Amino acid sequence: MSAPSSILLSPEDNVAVATFPIEAGQPLPGGARAKARIEPGHKVAVRAIGSGEPVIKYAQAIGRATSDIGAGDHVHSHNLAFDQDRLAIGAAVPPESASAADKARTFLGYRRADGRAATRNYIGIIASVNCSTTVCRAIADEANRRILPRYEGIDGFVPIVHDQGCGMSSTGDGMKNLHRTLAGYARHVNFGGVLMVGLGCEVNQLTLYGQSGSGAEKRHFNIQEAGGSRRSVERALGVLDEIAQEVATARRVPIPVSEIIVGLQCGGSDGLSGVTANPALGAAVDILAGAGGTAILSETSEIYGAEHLLRSRAVNEDVGVKLDSLIAWWENYVALHGASLDNNPSPGNKRGGLTTILEKSLGAVAKGGRSPLTAVYNYAERVTEHGLVFMDTPGYDPVSATGQVAGGANVIAFTTGRGSCFGCRPAPSIKLTSNTPLYRAMEEDMDIDCGVIASGEATIAGLGREIFELIIDTASGRKTKSELFGYGDNEFVPWHLGATL
Repeated sequence: MSAPSSILLSPEDNVAVATFPIEAGQPLPGGARAKARIEPGHKVAVRAIGSGEPVIKYAQAIGRATSDIGAGDHVHSHNLAFDQDRLAIGAAVPPESASAADKARTFLGYRRADGRAATRNYIGIIASVNCSTTVCRAIADEANRRILPRYEGIDGFVPIVHDQGCGMSSTGDGMKNLHRTLAGYARHVNFGGVLMVGLGCEVNQLTLYGQSGSGAEKRHFNIQEAGGSRRSVERALGVLDEIAQEVATARRVPIPVSEIIVGLQCGGSDGLSGVTANPALGAAVDILAGAGGTAILSETSEIYGAEHLLRSRAVNEDVGVKLDSLIAWWENYVALHGASLDNNPSPGNKRGGLTTILEKSLGAVAKGGRSPLTAVYNYAERVTEHGLVFMDTPGYDPVSATGQVAGGANVIAFTTGRGSCFGCRPAPSIKLTSNTPLYRAMEEDMDIDCGVIASGEATIAGLGREIFELIIDTASGRKTKSELFGYGDNEFVPWHLGATL
């Protein structure tokens, strides 16, 4: 039996989504026929929609028709526009449940001295300022060449470098964000040890970060004090060799899955992302959250228009109010820069079938499953609650994932419909495709093909279970495609706020 060429996501919807190319004359759900060719991921009206009426997908309004739309018409940017209204029609659906066996599951991780659970055993070389990035990269290169071969128990030396740290105010949101992010990486559980390197005269002084940390001692020095770049590299290698001797003694042990913290990301989304990959990841999140684990949903600018769905699942009013305040901040933030949150869907998103930020957000929120929202965090703030939580970040993937990892994510799960390539060391990054053609074209980068949902070969629940198992395997040491290629050294991008002085 062949797979259907379109899918109606909810009985209340007045548009269907093409799962395969639809040719003119092909039947649609409800009996209408397509009037023209509809590409995969794009929308087609299943009944007439009058000008000004809401266009309904996921049982939610994704915008309003800008002209009369007939049954069988293509629905996209030419006849659909963003609208501020929030219209929820469908009833809430309960989350996927975690069984007693799920709750008893373990993964093979590293138990740190402070009790936290790691999924990798790296050593970090962190730059306090842009001026020390070249030296930090040289240190990591030399350490991976000269030290790593002598210690089998270490995954590698990772340079954490960036373009901030000076030419900025020593106070205000910009410095707070940078400090919180670097401090989060310095204490990240996947780093068995850390060396921080500064220049010496920068605004972001090393003394802000203290001397001691969990596991191997955290150490730092300035290039100016070390006597220059080459001397800094040699000095660092001596320090890193001492750190490596301790870090290499760590061994994987069984740890409850409740200690897995997954950062949820989507990038290069298309019209099928909210139909296949995101709901499947959401099903995995529900199982993980039900088993006591943690999932971090983020990208505040990409939940805009769907925030009411998250708010309705807040465990208390304080959580809901904090989410509301983030949305209000973002509305003001983009207005100050003469922009709109509806500017968010990229050209690639639109070519893939997405039209408005409301549509994109409704699909993006699906990554969080249907579990209760237990907490809301600021960017790069340390995550302590279990279950589904939300962290304020931009929608730009490297910036968003950087905040999640700084907050404690020890695994990243990343969905894509257009083909985003990404890694985020020290956290392994799992890549999930929304459609099978993308998986086949970029199989060397992608870990799971969620397009099999659109073809009818798998269900959302079934693939959610497969993703849950892959998260456990990855946390236990299985390398992802992005790790095998070597992604992760260039994707550390702290959120830049404030003036460059």
